[in-house]
Amino acid sequence: MSVPPKVLPYRGALERIPETMLAAIYYGQNQMRLERVPVPKIGAGELLVRIHTCGICGTDLKKISTGSHSAPRVFGHEMAGVVVARGAGVTKFAEGDRVMVFHHIPCGTCYYCQRKVFSQCDVYKKVGTTAGFGEASGGGFSEFIRVMDWIVEKGVIRIPDSVSFEQASFMEPVNTVWKGIDALALQKDETVLVMGQGPIGLMLARLAQRKGVQVITSDLFPERLTIGSRYGLNESLAAGEVDVVRAVREWTEGRGADAVIVAVGGSGLIRPALDAARFGGRVLLFAQTVRGEVVIDPASICVDEKTLLGSYSASVELNDEVARFVFSGEMDLAGLFSHRFPLEESLAALELAARPQPDTMKIAIQPGSTWEG
Repeated sequence: MSVPPKVLPYRGALERIPETMLAAIYYGQNQMRLERVPVPKIGAGELLVRIHTCGICGTDLKKISTGSHSAPRVFGHEMAGVVVARGAGVTKFAEGDRVMVFHHIPCGTCYYCQRKVFSQCDVYKKVGTTAGFGEASGGGFSEFIRVMDWIVEKGVIRIPDSVSFEQASFMEPVNTVWKGIDALALQKDETVLVMGQGPIGLMLARLAQRKGVQVITSDLFPERLTIGSRYGLNESLAAGEVDVVRAVREWTEGRGADAVIVAVGGSGLIRPALDAARFGGRVLLFAQTVRGEVVIDPASICVDEKTLLGSYSASVELNDEVARFVFSGEMDLAGLFSHRFPLEESLAALELAARPQPDTMKIAIQPGSTWEG
């Protein structure tokens, strides 16, 4: 495990911005290289942000492992850093501002935006941050990113001085989790099963718990359940030792959970999740981002009146509410980082994230670990 670096604020002047920078570059399926590339140029209305911390997301790993995207490009989108340059017309931010940056922001006016399905908006699907190398794909696995104008307008949030870059880097994933919890419309005193206690599953469980529900968590790794207990998630099931469906039914007088959240990628837990839900219950798929087929019992939807829901990506309407939560420190999100790597060791960071160990939670790539005061 990497030791958390001593982090000092960036105080560099514009003339210190180099011509080239280090970046972890995707060249195809499971092909990543660490190379120097030009620092991206910015235009009117845009920002240049120096990355301090970028969390590794499961979607980054899926893109790399499946080779689903054209190459070359730089991934990474859970970003926090410092504004080091601004284009003409930018008055909302200044050099030296500490910020987190969303990589997707919708147009706000199209058919899908009017119906608040923001992730299906064509503008939203365009990535608005880039390392300037290859296609825009976030760019957080590099030293600098270019933030395009429509992102600057609604997708850049200033970080209070009292909040660490690590804590702030969770803004985007917390937003996605918050949106998923809202989709379940939880009622006080309901019972919710969260299957999977990686960092996303743990956040889903904690935010569900804030709704006043009883939360039961499950995971194959008992170590992750122990970590969850530090966040007040004390009712847990070791999936490798007990029959989770049966245990949840016993916990709920034979009914099953009111809601079940599947926070594990792949389709293997969808059928057990439906089985664990009561008649008329809800099942939320949160991590099923790779397309494919799955066998389910259609009568569980029709006859048993269970509802199968999906939630994907973030909602711009939640930005302010999520910022208040993250910046308040109510949940120690930075504490979910189990490993921290400097950018120079980013390939090792991605390798560990792709093959997590029982004690592996969130992994950070931190170009800012080398900043000088």
